[in-house]
Amino acid sequence: MENPKKSTTLTVMTGLFTLYCLLPLVWLVINATKSQADFVSSFGFAPGREFALWDNIIEVFVYQDGIFSRWLLNTVLYVVVGATVSTFLAALGGYALAKLDFTGKRVFLFVVLGSISVPGIALAIPQFLLFAHLGMTNTPWAILVPSFINPFGLYLMWVFTAEAVPTGLLEAAKIDGAGEFRTFLQIALPMLAPASVTVLLFSFVSIWNNYFLPLIMLKDPEWYPLTVGINQWNKLGSTAGNGALVQNLVITSALLTIIPLIIAFLSLQRFWQSGLSLGAIKG
Repeated sequence: MENPKKSTTLTVMTGLFTLYCLLPLVWLVINATKSQADFVSSFGFAPGREFALWDNIIEVFVYQDGIFSRWLLNTVLYVVVGATVSTFLAALGGYALAKLDFTGKRVFLFVVLGSISVPGIALAIPQFLLFAHLGMTNTPWAILVPSFINPFGLYLMWVFTAEAVPTGLLEAAKIDGAGEFRTFLQIALPMLAPASVTVLLFSFVSIWNNYFLPLIMLKDPEWYPLTVGINQWNKLGSTAGNGALVQNLVITSALLTIIPLIIAFLSLQRFWQSGLSLGAIKG
């Protein structure tokens, strides 16, 4: 089979799209290495007169009594607990929808598909009113509980389970005396690893970048995630008389914030590749 011909148009468009995606990251990295004086006096894509990245990082972690560390720990808490629970629930629900028969299954499927089309920001105010009525605002639960529900992850796990988990294997496990939940844990769940990693990563990114829900749910800065906390610094830097103090810290903290996302993508990439290879072999 001959290789497809190269398209100059597609190559140029791909290059432009790559440049569009990389330029903000390049700007962020360059400006995180500048001192405050260099940041306000030099061209954005030019290095400063001194390399101040390490000094900026230290200042980020000591500014305002080290509140950045607390925001980082809060974000890790929200991401680890929220992404793990939402992925497990999505896998459990996807398995039930794909392999079990129960009353109201089709109605539930329509509800799941419909909920995917509803943007999360549209539910923020109703969620706030509900949590306020329950007395759970300004607590970690106001961020964690909504993150447990992932309609798109549930749909993805449902589709993947229907194709990747043989029904005959599940029936054999049940004949051997395994219960439904044990069959899911020991038979189905290992087969769902590629899809689970995908849902986990999507949940990771979504919770890590979540801004509007924590903004309306939390009042105490001690419970802020990084997104809300850094924005508070940005507002402080935009206030007259304070801009010369924290603009470089906002840039450096933003760079520190995206590093875990890059590490997560690079670490979990091999699971996607193994899943694609498995699908190719089965095909």
